[in-house]
Amino acid sequence: MSATPSRVYRSELRAEQAERTRRRILEAAAAEFSERGYQATTMAAIARAARVSTETVKSAGSKAELLIGGFEITFAGQEGADSLADTETAAPVFELPDDAVLTAVVGLVTAANAASSRLWTVLLGASLSDPVVDEALRRMLEHRRRDFRLLVTELVRRGLAGGADGELDVERTADQLSFLMSPEGYQQLVDQSGWSPEDYRAWVHDAVLRVVRG
Repeated sequence: MSATPSRVYRSELRAEQAERTRRRILEAAAAEFSERGYQATTMAAIARAARVSTETVKSAGSKAELLIGGFEITFAGQEGADSLADTETAAPVFELPDDAVLTAVVGLVTAANAASSRLWTVLLGASLSDPVVDEALRRMLEHRRRDFRLLVTELVRRGLAGGADGELDVERTADQLSFLMSPEGYQQLVDQSGWSPEDYRAWVHDAVLRVVRG
């Protein structure tokens, strides 16, 4: 016997409520970890910030899993996407015309770094003592390398990258772009040196152009 419409509706409603609660927990976890660090943040503190019980927080995942999930939604906007290339926001970028694609990429990365640079530092620190976080970090870094290889390949395809002879080392160039657009770079220039996000974005854009043009 098929489910009645009212049962289906209630089931969908419960699923939506559970999804909203989980996102609230992950957002609260991200804020607590960013403010207090990994070791000092407790499940009880996350529960208070999310306005749920500690048991509800524990059912959402371990401390390491909450850090990873919190970073994903802070950096990429959605859980399960530790790479910008895996998000709906980034999908339309490569559909843009040649004169807009690099500006869009730099803007996307700048916004992601602005939202997550403090949490990235927490993630790096936690990876030294927590094997679950360490494994997730390794996956994120590999995905970042993949993203920049894809970007360089796309720029070459469009004729936007390559020196006078048209030759370009894709792997080396991808490593350089990963360094230029890293969360650490944002943190040093904006958070520590006082650059405005606009100045940072313009500098990254110009630096990337110099690298890809050889």
